Amino acid sequence: MSPLEPVAARRRSVRTVLLVLATGLAAGLLSGLFGVGGGLVIVPALMGVLGMDQRRAAATSLAAIVVTAAVGTVSYARHGEVSWTASAIVCAGSLAGAPLGTWLLRRLPHRVLPWVFVAFTLVVIVSQQLQAPVRDAGLLLDPLRGAGLVGVGVLAGVMAGLVGVGGGSVIVPGLQLVAGVGDLMARGTSLLVMVPTAAVGTWSNLRHGAVDLRAGLLVGAAAVVAAPLGARVAAALSPAAGNTLFGVFLVGVVLNVLGKERVRLRRQRRQGPGARGAGDGQG
Repeated sequence: MSPLEPVAARRRSVRTVLLVLATGLAAGLLSGLFGVGGGLVIVPALMGVLGMDQRRAAATSLAAIVVTAAVGTVSYARHGEVSWTASAIVCAGSLAGAPLGTWLLRRLPHRVLPWVFVAFTLVVIVSQQLQAPVRDAGLLLDPLRGAGLVGVGVLAGVMAGLVGVGGGSVIVPGLQLVAGVGDLMARGTSLLVMVPTAAVGTWSNLRHGAVDLRAGLLVGAAAVVAAPLGARVAAALSPAAGNTLFGVFLVGVVLNVLGKERVRLRRQRRQGPGARGAGDGQG
C-alpha cells in the first residue's frame, strides 16, 4: 500500500462527511422555509454522496426528518403558527399511511421508485397552483373537511414511507386547499404531523435493516442549525413569493432525479441484461 493511500482515504472521508452535513443544512433550511421535511433534497443527495440506492436513501432520509421536523415545529409554534386540531386529524391518517408506504418501498422494483418520486413531485407542483396562498387565515373545520384532512394524512403517510419525504409536500397544500389555513400555519402544522409520521416509518424501516442510522442522524443534526433560519425567511416572504420559490425548487428536483435515472439506465445498457435484472431486485 502506498503511504499516500491512507491520507487520500481520510480526505475522501472528510469530504463525504462535509457533504452529508451540507445536505443536512440544506434540508433544515427547506424544512423551515417550506414546511417540508427536506426529503426532496436528502434522498438525491444520499444517492449521490454516499452511493445509496433509492430504497436505502429513502429510509435514511425518513430518519433524518424526525429531527428536522421537530426543530422546525418548535420554530413555528413559538409564533403560534401551528394548528394542534388539524395536526391531530392529519396525523391519524398519516400514521395509518406510513406503514403502507414502507411496505411498498420494500416491494416495488428499484426502476419504479424514481418515477413514483417524479410523479409525486409533479402533482405537488400542480396542486400549488390551485389556490392563491394567504397569510392570516384560521382553520375551517366541518365533517367534510375533517374527512378530507384524514385523506390528506393517509396520502402524506404513504409518500413518507415510499419516497422518504416527510409528507409536507402533500400536507401544506392539502391544509390550504381543504381547510383554508394560512401559509405559515400550514407549514408549522405540517412539520408537527411529520414528527410521529416519520418516527413510525423509521421504526418500521429499522426493523428491516433498511436505514443507515448514522448518516440519518448526521443529516438531522446539521438540519437543526438551519431550520430556524428557514422559518424566519418564510415569515419575511410574501405568500406568493414563497409559493413561487417552492415551485422552482420542485422543478429543479424533478430535473435532477430524471438526470440521475437517465445515467442509471445508460449504465445498465452498457452492463447488459444481467445487471438490469439485479438492479430491479426486491432486496
